Amino acid sequence: MAAVATVGEVMAKAVATCPSTATLTEIAALMRDRDVGDVIVSDGQDLVGIVTDRDIVVRCIADGVDPNETAVSAACTVGVVTVEPGASVDEAARVMREQAVRRLPVVAQGRAVGIVSLGDLAVEADPTSALADITSQAPNH
Repeated sequence: MAAVATVGEVMAKAVATCPSTATLTEIAALMRDRDVGDVIVSDGQDLVGIVTDRDIVVRCIADGVDPNETAVSAACTVGVVTVEPGASVDEAARVMREQAVRRLPVVAQGRAVGIVSLGDLAVEADPTSALADITSQAPNH
């Protein structure tokens, strides 16, 4: 029987981060340039929150805020639940289910070292599933 994978084995290690003072325009450009849909918001080494492309659109743009003048802190989710790299993928899935989130920052010694998504867990659990197929495809720009 194969050993249960850890979060550290399946997470994305190239995590995008920004300070809480960055503007929505800066975050959108970072997402575009890094080809990601989420950014970890931090103050120094401390994780403050996470922002997704959907957060920017639904929480800010839809309300008519100026993305050039609005800080990411207006769009980000705070009080973010995290996991450690040594946690099992089963534990990460349980946390995602309980907290109703699709992404979990992975934190080691208080610092974000990666991010694990629902898609990452799907690929690990069943590489032939529809979600795994979608997750492993190149982005459609």
